[in-house]
Amino acid sequence: MNHSKVLETDLLKAIERNELFLHFQPKVNLKTEKVVGVEALIRWQHPEIGLIAPGDFIPIAEEIGEITRIGKWVLYNACKQNKKWQDDGFSPIIMSVNLSPCQLLEQDLFKTVSQVLKETGLSPCYLELEITEGITIDIPKAISMMKQLRELGILISLDDFGTGYNTLTYLKEFPVDIIKIDRSFVNDLVHSSKDREIVKMIITLAHSLNIRVIAEGIETEEHLQFLKLHHCNEGQGYLFSKPVTGENLIIKFRLTEKMEKSHA
Repeated sequence: MNHSKVLETDLLKAIERNELFLHFQPKVNLKTEKVVGVEALIRWQHPEIGLIAPGDFIPIAEEIGEITRIGKWVLYNACKQNKKWQDDGFSPIIMSVNLSPCQLLEQDLFKTVSQVLKETGLSPCYLELEITEGITIDIPKAISMMKQLRELGILISLDDFGTGYNTLTYLKEFPVDIIKIDRSFVNDLVHSSKDREIVKMIITLAHSLNIRVIAEGIETEEHLQFLKLHHCNEGQGYLFSKPVTGENLIIKFRLTEKMEKSHA
């Protein structure tokens, strides 16, 4: 049996075997530099192969029809974790969960999201669904689903903005609250005048449409200062934190709270 076939077989059992878990990467308000949200990122600890990156198993999950079940697992556990943080006394933050184009078009998505919010007790305003651009996506169907989700009070963001062929079409048609500037435009900000102009253009365009902007891949102080100067709302990246476990995120929150209290 080849490697991909092994992964296919084992992926079907990964949830029951408790091999899947979540890491969380903070989203930071660039003006205050405070954590205002986190993105839930799935990981798979295979008992023999070890840690498998999402890019290696999510396409397999989509191919074998397992993405719906895995997607529901991620959504439920992310919402449950966010509600637990609130119940433990932390300031409410927004939890963002990724949806692939095929998940967005699932007939039962609205029912699934509503059910998860009810079961976990998380208010819809603390959930953000990140939609990845898809070249062949059924736009009318996607728009209909996004409108239903927004009516619940959920935030919708467009992930990897600027990398797809239909970027401006999506921005024009999709009812989104937030766009995420893809890290490929942020990486070379210091050395590429083209990337700087593209990032400035995206921020200006989004704000003119009353859409918030998050930049991915912030790794240096130069990245941060440029994005602050041009009024990017939020950011993610290794400058603030790599994706970490919920426990390590709590340590960061508590350290921040203690620092704020000690200076109060």
